[in-house]
Amino acid sequence: MKRACVFLAEGFEEVEALTPVDYLRRSGVEVTTLAIGSLRVTGSHGIEVLADLSVAQALAMGEATDRGGSWDAVVVPGGQPGSRNIAASKEATAIILHQAARGGLVAAICAAPAVVLHGACGLLAGRRFTGYPGTEASVTGATFVPDRVVVDGNFVTARAAGAAGEFSVAIVEALLGREAARELAGKVLLG
Repeated sequence: MKRACVFLAEGFEEVEALTPVDYLRRSGVEVTTLAIGSLRVTGSHGIEVLADLSVAQALAMGEATDRGGSWDAVVVPGGQPGSRNIAASKEATAIILHQAARGGLVAAICAAPAVVLHGACGLLAGRRFTGYPGTEASVTGATFVPDRVVVDGNFVTARAAGAAGEFSVAIVEALLGREAARELAGKVLLG
């Protein structure tokens, strides 16, 4: 069974975090939500979510390190100040950097490609990406593409909350293949 984690930090964009959780679970992927700090995390629109683990607990368990297992995908939602809070977490960025270094799937949406993948982790150099309009101005050495979802190797990026469904389907395709993504899209996107 494929495994994924989704980061949750105070001020995360709820649709961008919970749509991937839902769609991945519908597709049979085991999903762990990882909190930056307290397990009770409040999104940018006041929705409180109880995460499965904190990033510190996950690292202590040997997740996403050379000592233990790794996820097949890490998902970084946007939102403000959520993206900045993920970027400020040394534990979260360590997990993301480990995932990228091992060639695992790294997915980010909205402000997260610019703020987290580029700003905190330095991972977008030489890649094509998308993100929330205007955030591309802070990214150097990468090619901004104004599409709703952009896949570049093991990186999946998306524009904003309105693209959360397509973003999630692209993650499913990267993990489980085109047929699984088509099946999911047929059920949830009706197209």
